[in-house]
Amino acid sequence: MTITEARRNGPPPVLLAGISLGLLVAGLAISAALGGTIPSPFGDATAITSYFAQHPAAVQASALFTFGSAVPLALLAATVSTRLRTLGGTAPGATIALVGGVVSAAMLSISALLGWVLSRPEVSADPPLVRALHDLTFLTGGVAHVVFLGLLVAGVAVPGLLAGVLPRWLAITGIAIAAVAELATLSLLWDGVSILLPIARFPGLIWLVVAGYLLPRRAV
Repeated sequence: MTITEARRNGPPPVLLAGISLGLLVAGLAISAALGGTIPSPFGDATAITSYFAQHPAAVQASALFTFGSAVPLALLAATVSTRLRTLGGTAPGATIALVGGVVSAAMLSISALLGWVLSRPEVSADPPLVRALHDLTFLTGGVAHVVFLGLLVAGVAVPGLLAGVLPRWLAITGIAIAAVAELATLSLLWDGVSILLPIARFPGLIWLVVAGYLLPRRAV
């Protein structure tokens, strides 16, 4: 591949997806090592308030790596949407991938910034404020991020299937993951449905790594 082709194609999607996934997992691991698992927003209010008051370093680490994960995710959306157009896709999949990825990254970054605010001692000393901000971090970094991540996956998987630029098994798997991500919207009504959020998020990011590796640079 020439330098001109590399500039036209942009950074490798597999690299961007891998960095985004790696930063997200690293943030969870480091945060857990520093302060344990962040309480569920559906948990006991006292436990939630105590966690943010006692583990500001863990909260800040989580916010830092989560915010960092959002940046390559946005770049990935731009890169794969351009790649799909280069491959001759005429369906709206490329635009859906771009919108889904950019909004998903935006929601993730907002969640990270709200998380950072929760690490401030003057904030963590106010239980009602902690509860409200913790709910917002869940809504943005959980529900909204995952639902729009599903659109990114679907925006790549459907054109990949129709145009035959992705293996059939991979494209169908991506469509299934995207469907789970959209069903996670129901967690706004039923707490138990929130189990779909990690089920869609991590397989979705792993799927993007594989798809980014297999997506061709140019039409054959």
